[in-house]
Amino acid sequence: MSIKIALAGNPNCGKTTLFNQLTGSSQYVGNWPGVTVEKKEGKLKGHKDVIIQDLPGIYSLSPYTLEEVVARGYLVNERPDAILNIVDGTNIERNLYLTTQLLELGIPVVIAINMMDIVRKNGDKINVKKLSETLGCEIIEISALKGEGGFEAAQKAVEAAEKKQDATPLHVFTGSVEHAIAHIEESVEMTVDHRYLRWFAMKLFERDEEAVKDLNIPADVKAHIEQHIVDCENEMDDDAESIITNQRYAYISKVCDQSVSKKAEVHNLTISDKIDRIVTNRILALPIFAGIMFLIYWISVTTIGGIVTDFTNDTLFGEWICGNLGPALESIGCADWLVGLINDGIVGGVGAVLGFVPQMLVLFFMLSILEQIGYMARVAFILDRIFRRFGLSGKSFIPMLIGSGCGVPGVMASRTIENERDRHMTIMTTCFIPCGAKMPIIGLFAGALFGGSGLVAVSAYFIGVAAIVISGIMLKKTKPFAGEVAPFVMELPAYHIPTAGSVLRATWERGWSFIKRAGTVIVASSVVLWFLQGFGFVDGAFGMVEDNNSSLLATIGGAICWIFAPLGFGDWQSTVATITGLIAKENVVSTFGVLFGGFSEVAENGDEVWGQVALHYTQLTAYSFMVFNLLCAPCFAAMGAIKREMNNQKWFWAAIGYMCGLAYIVSMMIYQFGSLFTGNVHPVGLIVAIIELVFIIYMLVRKNPYIDEATGMAKKSIA
Repeated sequence: MSIKIALAGNPNCGKTTLFNQLTGSSQYVGNWPGVTVEKKEGKLKGHKDVIIQDLPGIYSLSPYTLEEVVARGYLVNERPDAILNIVDGTNIERNLYLTTQLLELGIPVVIAINMMDIVRKNGDKINVKKLSETLGCEIIEISALKGEGGFEAAQKAVEAAEKKQDATPLHVFTGSVEHAIAHIEESVEMTVDHRYLRWFAMKLFERDEEAVKDLNIPADVKAHIEQHIVDCENEMDDDAESIITNQRYAYISKVCDQSVSKKAEVHNLTISDKIDRIVTNRILALPIFAGIMFLIYWISVTTIGGIVTDFTNDTLFGEWICGNLGPALESIGCADWLVGLINDGIVGGVGAVLGFVPQMLVLFFMLSILEQIGYMARVAFILDRIFRRFGLSGKSFIPMLIGSGCGVPGVMASRTIENERDRHMTIMTTCFIPCGAKMPIIGLFAGALFGGSGLVAVSAYFIGVAAIVISGIMLKKTKPFAGEVAPFVMELPAYHIPTAGSVLRATWERGWSFIKRAGTVIVASSVVLWFLQGFGFVDGAFGMVEDNNSSLLATIGGAICWIFAPLGFGDWQSTVATITGLIAKENVVSTFGVLFGGFSEVAENGDEVWGQVALHYTQLTAYSFMVFNLLCAPCFAAMGAIKREMNNQKWFWAAIGYMCGLAYIVSMMIYQFGSLFTGNVHPVGLIVAIIELVFIIYMLVRKNPYIDEATGMAKKSIA
């Protein structure tokens, strides 16, 4: 029978780093039953029968957030064999609040005090032996970032679990409060599992109805318990929940006075404070952020990433693989159609996408460094001031940041936003940020028509941000989204040097998910595309066609391409690429790889896919096409995530319709207004684009009809 160890701790305490260290690659990520909070578990290295369950990062076991409800439900209902509590040693007072609650459950607890290297560096001291005696549990000093002590702490948790003994609940309360809780324990002793007796008694004292809803307590016992609570409230002149909180903090303060010795405060700014004075400055913050993002995209798309991508596209796939694979297949007698399927369909289509993997890995690598350093938490803080003006909170930036890697986890990350209106709006706008799958589209057009300019990638990123900002302003002035923005609270961790392992792990996880899709969805799509563009009806007979303008694909695309004519790319090739992009955004590039000759043509006559794309588009039509595919509905996988998170068909279709509609309007305005400068004016299209622009400006500047001007609060009728 397996042993279950629950990993619990505050956000930013190093829990995820330790979890990755303890479990390595043997991890499973899913959702908790019935809720949309991420569930991570894995097997402890070297112990096939020990399961590490990573609970959501929480500050307490109170039922204020979905994460706290999930964590508490798991601990009480699933009852792990032991709890490994990760405590941030640099902020031990606050972290011990959760610890005291965990120790009251009666489950064996082992405490791992993390960041001890920083504690020592700061000149602070923690008397671990004294603290262990006071709390009544094993305590291990660790540094998850440096890989020190983690396995020792896990082994202590396994040993505690193997004893199969319930721990003695911690008693932190004094005076009449302890007296009242003891009486409540006596009153419900026959009703409550003895392992949880202490914890349930406190929940009854706090009048936590959610925690005690399943207890079958007689009415006269309830009245007796309520009298004890009222007596305490009258004596201490406070409500029950506040009394518990105050006494808990009083206990923690006493424990820390006895066990923690902090170096006398020096009123000098820390290095993190000095850096923050610059990077979070009201004036400098945004230009610094813009500069950093430009540098990242310039390096990943134009320089290092671009050089390796050029080699991968032109040499690896173009000359070495496809240039030799075709003749090799012909030499062994393969039929022409089979050579075309393998070389042009599968290898050509998938190769066109995999060629951009180097750019993506460089991008993910640098974003991972920024996350590990702690800068991205500052960006959320910086953007909260801006997002709040547009109807979103800084919390909305986190899903958008994650969405820069993949839209699916980006959409799922919106579940941390408590306010339903804000969560829906975040889901509808998160996919406007270019994800990793959209990067090949940006790289293709930047290389084919814009000389590899890094400005194209940067502009794509900021067009996504602009779409989010404009959407926030407009949607907040509609009935479904009207209301106050949820408050934003986030801890800013101290800056630290990231470890190579954590950065490489994050980079590989993002990159591998992209590569896996290239080997599954894109292979299947490339085969279908190759067939549809290689076969058709000529003179009434069905068969292979030499000119793909006569293919089945051209017939299908030609029937609906008129829809995109006002956007500048009303040809069947662009239409087909856009539609296949809904399956997976990488398909846009793989479609061009199939339609424009594939890599076999590179080896034969030197014509590259980029060259064929450059002949097919102008800079204006290419940019219009790129923007539409960046802003329109995401891939099927992300759509599935949107449907799951919305949990409502109407909201799902509203989100997809809004994204496609905004993409169409923006792309049309780009093409129609751009045509004024190229001299190729389309009067009807230009008039429609002007009307669209006027409507957007009106929505941006009009007063919100759902906000009471006298108070600045949302009208109650729209609550």
